[in-house]
Amino acid sequence: MKMEDWYNFVTEIGNSFLNAYLPIVEKRKDLSYTEAQKNWQEIRRGRYVEFNLVHDKGTLFGLKTNGRIESILMSLPPHVQWVYNHRPEKGSAEEKLIQTLKNPIDWL
Repeated sequence: MKMEDWYNFVTEIGNSFLNAYLPIVEKRKDLSYTEAQKNWQEIRRGRYVEFNLVHDKGTLFGLKTNGRIESILMSLPPHVQWVYNHRPEKGSAEEKLIQTLKNPIDWL
């Protein structure tokens, strides 16, 4: 493929994003959530932070080369939780998510 083909491909994806995403937002914008769901979200965000600080090459590079800490960490979520050895309730949607993440489906 030529560079122009890659550019056109990425541009088309970008131009299609709102058409795909806005109907999802419209459908879900008024859904309420429970405190338990908010806690789960913050626990998952904690795992994201853990990944960034331990494994992400860009974050590690910035930290190891005396990058501006505030700039490096400002992309992290504002509210997180770290719960030691957290295990979702058996049969819950959260447990199903964890199992899916551990055993992804090969759609191809």
